[in-house]
Amino acid sequence: MYPANSRPFKPILLTAFVALLLACSSGDHAENALTYPHAMRSDQVDDYFGVLVADPYRWMEDIESEAVGKWIKAENEVSFPYLAAIPAREALIKRFRELWDYEKFGLPRHEAGRYFYWHNDGLQDQSILYVSDSLGGEARVLIDPNEFREDATNSVGSYEVSHDGSKIAYSVSEGGSDWKDWRVRNVESGEDYPDVITGTKFTPVSWSIDDKGYYYSRYPMVENAAADDNQQVAIYYHRLGESQDEDELIYEITDHATRNPYGTVTDDGRFLVIHVSDGFDSNGIYYMPLDDQERTVSRLFDEWDAIYSIVDTDGDTFYVHTNKNTPHWQLVAVDITRNNIDAWQVLIPPIDSVLDTVSSVGERFFAHYLNDATSKIERYTRDGDYLGEVILPGLGTVSGFSGERQDDETFFSFSSYVSPPRIFRYSLKDDTSEIYKVAEIAADVDAYETTQVFYSSKDGTLVPMFITHRKDIVLDGTNPTLLYGYGGFNVSQTPRYSTKFMVWLETGGVVAVANLRGGGEYGETWHKAGTREHKQNVFDDFIAAAEWLIENKYTSKSKLAINGGSNGGLLVGASMTQRPDLFAAAISNVGVLDMLRYHTTSANARAWSSDYGLSENESDFRAQFAYSPLHNVEKGACYPPTLITTGDRDNRVMPWHSFKFAAEMQQAQGCTNPILIRIETRAGHGSGKPTWMRIEQAADEWAFLVEQLDIELPDFD
Repeated sequence: MYPANSRPFKPILLTAFVALLLACSSGDHAENALTYPHAMRSDQVDDYFGVLVADPYRWMEDIESEAVGKWIKAENEVSFPYLAAIPAREALIKRFRELWDYEKFGLPRHEAGRYFYWHNDGLQDQSILYVSDSLGGEARVLIDPNEFREDATNSVGSYEVSHDGSKIAYSVSEGGSDWKDWRVRNVESGEDYPDVITGTKFTPVSWSIDDKGYYYSRYPMVENAAADDNQQVAIYYHRLGESQDEDELIYEITDHATRNPYGTVTDDGRFLVIHVSDGFDSNGIYYMPLDDQERTVSRLFDEWDAIYSIVDTDGDTFYVHTNKNTPHWQLVAVDITRNNIDAWQVLIPPIDSVLDTVSSVGERFFAHYLNDATSKIERYTRDGDYLGEVILPGLGTVSGFSGERQDDETFFSFSSYVSPPRIFRYSLKDDTSEIYKVAEIAADVDAYETTQVFYSSKDGTLVPMFITHRKDIVLDGTNPTLLYGYGGFNVSQTPRYSTKFMVWLETGGVVAVANLRGGGEYGETWHKAGTREHKQNVFDDFIAAAEWLIENKYTSKSKLAINGGSNGGLLVGASMTQRPDLFAAAISNVGVLDMLRYHTTSANARAWSSDYGLSENESDFRAQFAYSPLHNVEKGACYPPTLITTGDRDNRVMPWHSFKFAAEMQQAQGCTNPILIRIETRAGHGSGKPTWMRIEQAADEWAFLVEQLDIELPDFD
């Protein structure tokens, strides 16, 4: 473990550590190229519909093996000293710490007469959960994750307060893993009950109306009390004070091998609503009357023709947010006793803007629209009567507006690329909002501005892009520019404050965020246009964004870097292998990079097939094989300087994606541009990383770009 002010390798000169490495050359490099650790190449070949595909690094998929451990160590002994030796790194570390050191508040949650909220005084490694008996009253610590481990790599995921406010169920992640253990804490005493629930990943928990226990979903247990995430979850009921072995099986799906149920109790305690997931483009909704001893489950939505989300219930009426029959979404009231689409009551009809989410609090519905990827909030009665718009501080992103039917207040946050988060208290009595908390940072945010442009992709589709830069920018093609994107899973890239982006702006750089197809910015049609056989549209959109920035003199090829994480890591990998000439540097974070085998790791990964398809199907295979970053690395090509990052405990996108890609890139690189992989230990996909680890990685990434783009750092003081 390493404390917040240290790093795993001390800075040493590049020439010194290269000389000390026990490694062999992995390609035909020029004389001053890096020497990379040897990565064994096997003769593994797979036959996909008559196409023979080599997979020489299949052995890396055994991430616990001794061979992989040695390779990780050897690669880190190249990358960490290389990054530490960059002169700009220490100044960046210092500036990151200064800008990260601001007071951070989460949105208050009003539960059973108390307020619960997250707070971080600035550089605390993990935020602390506080509880208070009144808004603004004296608060006390309820859960402090910083006490879990010395290196602060264990974190709290989510929590759920019992109806009477006396207990809180909360999940704990170890070292960034998606696996969560659930515990229960007494709110008054701060002591934990002995209960521990294991074998869960993405489950919510939902207290029974009597607060004697909660419903949750877990994977089946196998040997040594481990859980098998290649199987389906089932819903269980845990009674407080009993062991997990005694938990009651409530519901499991036996007629479809890939569908996973998750349960939530309605506010009146009448029903267990069962959300059934299988991919990201459709789902099912079932329900079970909790007074029914027979456990009868009714299938409310089971056509798998759209996405359905229950916003609230009122007796037999379910309020449903759905994209059924509209790509822009709507809110409908459904009487479960006569569930016929002709009987649906449309409360909030679809319009040109996307109805991204709907929340219910007090006697209001708050409709969160995306209007060209920025937030707009409108209010409606529970009968669907329009009440007006919530006035926002500007163009940005809003989150919040949650609460209970009896509440007379709610909270929301607002931020943009140049505006740190502000939390507002909204009064439902008089429909006014006032600032509750403001983040104050040590930066001149007024020096920067964000504009939105629309550019043409390869097929003529207009794609929006946010560009943030100094107000006095000169468009002469010399500005260091970071192009960021995601483009998948219906996820929208909306304006949000980022310390990483702010530091980049302070170096004199430009931040460009492209709203690529595959996202949710314009509804389901936009999403579908970037999936499966249409996935290439996403990379075309990203490449076109880069070309637009160059053509319009924001930057040039020698000053343009690209970055993305997870599905965005795939975006970076595909774009740089298709157009290595276009970029001066690339950073791929925790990327999906082997498209032919991503689905082999877990049922969760297999569910991504709604966006990616499956190599088991010929049409999907041929689309994947055409862009899969791992399979499109060309021996002898000159790729831009590349930094690949992952965590050794990432069990969402397994780190072997990055391992394989890095090894393939290193052996194929045809010029002296470095190909580095930075493998964080005790880290996962990103969630729960302690502040010290986030700052270390951010400084390494920007130091890499400062060196490769030949940026002269300003005096941050």
